[in-house]
Amino acid sequence: MTHPILALDGVFLNLPDGRALFSNLHHGFDQRRTGLVGRNGVGKSMLARLLAGELAPSAGRVLRGGRVAYLSQQAGSGQAASVAELAGIAAITDALARIEAGSADPRDFDAVGEHWDIGARLRQACQAHGLPQLTLDTPVAALSGGEAMRVALVGATLFDPDLLILDEPSNHLDVEGRAALLRQLQAWHKGLLVISHDRELLDAMDCIVELSADGLRGYGGNYAFYEQARRQEQEAAQDALGHARQELRRDEAARRTQRERQARRQARGSRDARDANQAAILLGRGKDRSEGSAGRLRQQHEATRSGQVERVREAAQRVAADAAVRIHAAAVDTASQRRVARLEAAVLPWVAPPLDRIDLTLTGRQRVGLVGPNGSGKSTLLKVLAGRLDPLAGARSLPAHVAYLDQGLGSLDPRRATLDQLLDVNRGAGQDLLRTWLVQLGLDAGAVTRPAGLLSGGERLKAALACALYADPPPALLLLDEPSNHLDLRSLAALEAMLDGYQGALVVASHDRVFLENIGLTHRLAVLDGGWRLEES
Repeated sequence: MTHPILALDGVFLNLPDGRALFSNLHHGFDQRRTGLVGRNGVGKSMLARLLAGELAPSAGRVLRGGRVAYLSQQAGSGQAASVAELAGIAAITDALARIEAGSADPRDFDAVGEHWDIGARLRQACQAHGLPQLTLDTPVAALSGGEAMRVALVGATLFDPDLLILDEPSNHLDVEGRAALLRQLQAWHKGLLVISHDRELLDAMDCIVELSADGLRGYGGNYAFYEQARRQEQEAAQDALGHARQELRRDEAARRTQRERQARRQARGSRDARDANQAAILLGRGKDRSEGSAGRLRQQHEATRSGQVERVREAAQRVAADAAVRIHAAAVDTASQRRVARLEAAVLPWVAPPLDRIDLTLTGRQRVGLVGPNGSGKSTLLKVLAGRLDPLAGARSLPAHVAYLDQGLGSLDPRRATLDQLLDVNRGAGQDLLRTWLVQLGLDAGAVTRPAGLLSGGERLKAALACALYADPPPALLLLDEPSNHLDLRSLAALEAMLDGYQGALVVASHDRVFLENIGLTHRLAVLDGGWRLEES
């Protein structure tokens, strides 16, 4: 590792309620491109703010050997009014404007400092990154999500920081926006720390650091290397768990055998003593010695067993819970020629020509990826297919049961427990069986009885999918709008496993190319200049 730009030295961070979020973190971040990964809720964004100096540690030190620039998840989300504000230079450009208008206020000159050419530098940098049309006054509302993120990133680099920290920079970006962001990051030759669940972006990193309840752990390679190392760790953990359980069973069998031998020796000793007609006091001493020996043996056995049980517990903790996620394969009529949805000369509301018109027939075994830029009408098309919106003209036929999950998971009532909502759509299976299916999805007894609004993003998605897939009758067509947004890597793997087990027709809108590759698509419905085109995948 080269000289660190940032280092954590025994850092602790407590939440406002007193709970410890981080404990005794030690790690150095250097100029290598680093991806920070971890489960949702583990504290990645809080760690980013701590590294950037926005938060102070409860204990320990954050050592900085250079300048740090930080972009939060909200960067580029539309909170800024103009390009200058989005790039973080509005205070300087406003001061420059006042100076040009005749201001002699020292505060304006202090605000400008050495950055008299900041406006020209921003325009030049934007042009270099494919945004030549922008001016300082361009409204942020006129930019796409990808353009806004790129402007925010350009602004962060204008002051030449030694380390950039980016929190989920590719969230909500379409394929073109993600590709442009990746090119922009590849052109950056200083330190970079990216918090992300975007596997394509993580594959462009030099190393991966994982944040967990155990602290920070580095892996010296990109995401593919990290994933392979994690698989090997899980295999080793499974082997260690199996060995620990086998050792515990073997030793318990040996202890049973020893106890039986001790009992036989005691019984034989008692018979021999009676037969020898020994005095009562001698018999008592012999009994005491035997019982003392048995007691010491029991204490030794208990100490040994406690150590073995603890080893089993530790080995079990190292086995990832998501590895066991399974989906109950509901019986769906999946005849390949069975029609599940049809649009004939349908005109989509709120969609600009030529994408407002579509002819589409979906059959029982099709798995379709819906791809195209933001704003092209993908979500509207899904709502029309789901029967949530009516086409302005043309015909729609939905002969099969359809389930639809929008980006906000609106089908899930946040005030009610997942189990209760599942019982609403499937009374026949019974509560015990439904609980089993939910546990197999990774939703424990506590999660299924809490209001859905209190669940994590990954848990809410699993709950919504369970209510859709385990309905009676199960859906023959499942429609999903950006289901992988905000999911951590393990939840993404669980979602892919769930969709792999689904037997019906599937239409998924997503910008995540890796996700689409992992769910076995048969077709892609793509946005092209002339309209929609369905092609084999």
